[in-house]
This record gives sequence, C-alpha cells and structure tokens, in this order.
Amino acid sequence: LRGKANPKRGVLWDPRAAREGPERLVPAQTTAPEEEESPSSPSPHFKDAPQSSPATGTPGSPKVPGEVCSTNQCRRSPIEEKVALLVYYLLYKYQVKEPITKADMLRNVIQIYKNHFHEILRKASEHLELVFGLDLKEMDPNRNTYVLINKLEQSCDARVNDNGGVPKTGLLMTVLGVIFTKGNRATEEEVWEVLNMMGLYDGIKNFIYGDPKKLITKDWVKEKYLEYRQVPNSDPPHYEFLWGPRAYAETSKMKVLEFVAKTHDTVPTAFPGWYEEALRDEEERARARVLAKASTAAMASARAKAIASSFSSPK
Repeated sequence: LRGKANPKRGVLWDPRAAREGPERLVPAQTTAPEEEESPSSPSPHFKDAPQSSPATGTPGSPKVPGEVCSTNQCRRSPIEEKVALLVYYLLYKYQVKEPITKADMLRNVIQIYKNHFHEILRKASEHLELVFGLDLKEMDPNRNTYVLINKLEQSCDARVNDNGGVPKTGLLMTVLGVIFTKGNRATEEEVWEVLNMMGLYDGIKNFIYGDPKKLITKDWVKEKYLEYRQVPNSDPPHYEFLWGPRAYAETSKMKVLEFVAKTHDTVPTAFPGWYEEALRDEEERARARVLAKASTAAMASARAKAIASSFSSPK
C-alpha cells in the first residue's frame, strides 16, 4: 500500500512508518514470564478497589490503559505486530473519516495472517477502547463494514481536544474513573499516580497526549470535562479533580465503571459499592429525563391551548 495523503489534514498512512511507530500504541509481551497476581490483589490502577472472593469476579492481572514496556524488554510475535499495525491503520481511518472494511484490513494490514483476522481485530479493538476511548462497531455484517465511535456522547462532531491527532478519550475516561472511584473527587497526587503508571509524567511531553499536565489542568478544564480546584483550607495548597458539567452530560458513572471494569478484565458488578452508586445515578438520570419530557409536553399543551383560545375569542 502506497502512502496516502489527505489534502485537508496532511495525514499519511504508510505501513513502513506504522511498523516503526505503533510499538508504543499496543502493550507487548515481556521476555520473562510474568507472575500471576492473586485474584484478590488490588489493581495498581485503582488501588482502593473493593476486595472480594474469586467467586465474585474480583479482577486479577489488571491492565493499565496505555501501559508500555521498553524496547529491550519487549518481544513481539508476528500476530502482535499485526495488532499494532491494525491499531495504527484504524486510527488513520478514523482521522481522515474514511470507511473501514474487512477487505481493506485484510489487503492492507492482515495479509498472510488472514486466518487470524478475528483474533487480531479483537485485540486491536480492545487497545482502541482502552487507550483511545474508541469503540469499533460492525455497521453492516453483509458488507463487513465497520465504524469507530467515540465513547463520549458528543453533541457535535468535535473530538476531545484532538487537534487533528489521535483521540484522547481513553485517557479522559481513565481520569474520570479515578475521580469516581475515589469518592467523586481525586487529589492531584492520586491522578498522577495512575498517569505515571501509564508512562505519563509532569513536564514530559508524550507522543500521543502532548503535555499531560496542560491537558488535565487546562485543556479539559476549559472544555468543562474536569474541574480543577484547590482543596479548601489546604496549606500548603493542594489541588483536586472533579467531573465537569460536560462529563456529566456526555457520559455517566455506569459507562465509566464499565470502562474501569474492562481495564480489570471483569464486569461492573465485581465492584458492588461503585455499581450501586452507578445504578442510583442511572435511576436519577432516568427520572430527570421523564420530568424533562413531562415539562416539555406541558409547555406544548399550554401553548396549543393559548393559540386555540386566541382564535376562538370574539373580536
């Protein structure tokens, strides 16, 4: 496949560059076998996760979105290389808004590994969801066409501070997850503890996210996804993060908990306390929608009566 340039964005899809670049997009296997974590061990991602017995589905061997290892510690199988290449290819398709088809993926990426297509696609989909916050959906099973959907329910076509680059929704969902699981407010130190596990550090630019501190304390605050404020009466001053109004509008505690659970290879019900809170939030949202519809219907009815009355009143 020759490199393709998009005249609007100038984005180039080049498999040679993809083979050099995507090694940081997809976690690789290490040369030494990893010790299995006990089922009840807390995740390094969310250390305060409720503990329970294996029967309740407590997550083991949790994943940190975007976690990577150094080149001299990593060794990839041909299948893993194809997963990384497919992630890169699908991100390109998302950026230039081109259709995604199975035929294109087989021809341009999978090639001789077509018998492993479903495995490669599944793993690439997991990485796209956990790292970038994108869901890969099959649109037409007959034509084998797919589309990438941002996890946030945005009212317009704008993406979360992408600026023409790769989506940052996965990182935002991670931060929202930290806030939710810390009692709906997380200290700056707690957020950075998780970001550090993902290879993101204060003062060090990242090839995907740019300046992470600017992103979480300025950009997402300006876009109203996060609130960043000083902890009252803290001396020296300490800061904390909360959900912003746009986060409440475009996602929910249940969706964020589903994301958190997926990073633990489990389901939301594995965290009973958080799951109950998320259920209450869903019920409150449902009641608010019903009240909003009732209010709209009442206003429409009153307006219709007023119009009818104006026509029927004597001159």
